[in-house]
Amino acid sequence: MTLPDPTLRFFADLSVEVGTPIEIGHTGKGRRRFIPITGGQASGNGWTARVLPGGADYQLVSSDTTAELEAHYVLETDAGDLIYVRNEALRSAPPDVTARLIRGEPVDPALVYFRCAPRLEASAPSLAWLRERLFVGTGARHPDRVVMRFFELG
Repeated sequence: MTLPDPTLRFFADLSVEVGTPIEIGHTGKGRRRFIPITGGQASGNGWTARVLPGGADYQLVSSDTTAELEAHYVLETDAGDLIYVRNEALRSAPPDVTARLIRGEPVDPALVYFRCAPRLEASAPSLAWLRERLFVGTGARHPDRVVMRFFELG
């Protein structure tokens, strides 16, 4: 029996606007940060959405090269439907690049490994399929936003 290889199908481009990080400090697991999500946009094939303010990106900078990210936020589609996004990510870069990211400085995305695994939920019947699929993505951190591209894993 031959198993099918997974495929990637474009789902959406996102630009998630972020506020000033709240530095919680070093805990037993690493440096904790809380970054408010203040807005943004998303677009896919034939649809657009806005990122509602009120979400957050919870970060654990576990070493001088690696950060574990978990963001929670809501998209409101142009049709008025709401999509809950829970996105777990791993960001890794050389120590000097990681330090620049933490300071909020611009960094060339080519210097950073940023991969994510978003999970999506919606109450609209037309979007119920989102709960039945896995998604993966790539991203880049900018001083005022995070830009990502999500793919449906087929």
